[in-house]
Amino acid sequence: MKLAFNTWVYSSFPVWVPAYPLSEVIERIARIGYDGIEIGAASPHAFPDYLGPARRREIRGMLEANVLALASMLPAPGGGPGYNVASPLAEERAAAIEQYRKVADLCADLGGSTLLYVAGWQVFGTDRRQAWDWSRAALEAVADHAAGRGVTVVIEPTSADSNLIDSCDDAIGLKAEVGRANVKLMFDTYHVIYRNEASSDYIRRMGADLHHIHLADANRAAPSDAGKADYRAIVRDLKELDFGGYVTMEIGFDRRAVEADRMARDAFDYIRSLL
Repeated sequence: MKLAFNTWVYSSFPVWVPAYPLSEVIERIARIGYDGIEIGAASPHAFPDYLGPARRREIRGMLEANVLALASMLPAPGGGPGYNVASPLAEERAAAIEQYRKVADLCADLGGSTLLYVAGWQVFGTDRRQAWDWSRAALEAVADHAAGRGVTVVIEPTSADSNLIDSCDDAIGLKAEVGRANVKLMFDTYHVIYRNEASSDYIRRMGADLHHIHLADANRAAPSDAGKADYRAIVRDLKELDFGGYVTMEIGFDRRAVEADRMARDAFDYIRSLL
């Protein structure tokens, strides 16, 4: 089991500040002791269109110099372009698929092999089954492209932010329909808390298909014994599963009033103590 930290709290998504250059973030996360970094595909860190071959080699060199692996990458859905794979706008769906392909390529170029899939959201006036089918078709296209770059795509239930892939069952069902060998599952404790469910249940349900995990408590707080999620049970069940992926902290990014370094340290120290 390896520990990673997500870059959102150090970037400009979805809150504009605080914002740090990616080189600074890599050094800070490595200094704390994390094994890996999860990079969000947004400016100023890693928007694919802004990173040519030379810059990609430079970033990969930074990661290697700091002995920090690229645990995973994820898109930045919402905002101007939307990038909703379940949008009623054919143009937006096409743009979202193309963006996922670009992020998959960037992930591979930087030495990573895991891409998170946010399955989109049902827009008013769209039938749920139709939105689901659009998302499934998008995932098939993304997974087929990612397979050529050696990248695994993981489906994340995002109940607190969306209305399509809400639960463990939804993610398992979508994976089964897609039927691609490089499509796996993940979950975020923040979204499980939103549903008033037990995160350890997700571990047992997803089983061998669990490829990645996000840890965050209510209000995107760092995990702790004072939190709502039972992190001791999570670590216990991950050990029983012999989980070998990244346990990634995705915390603090929904507000300006945050001390990013302290949150990263607190999360690392607490989870490392449980491990």
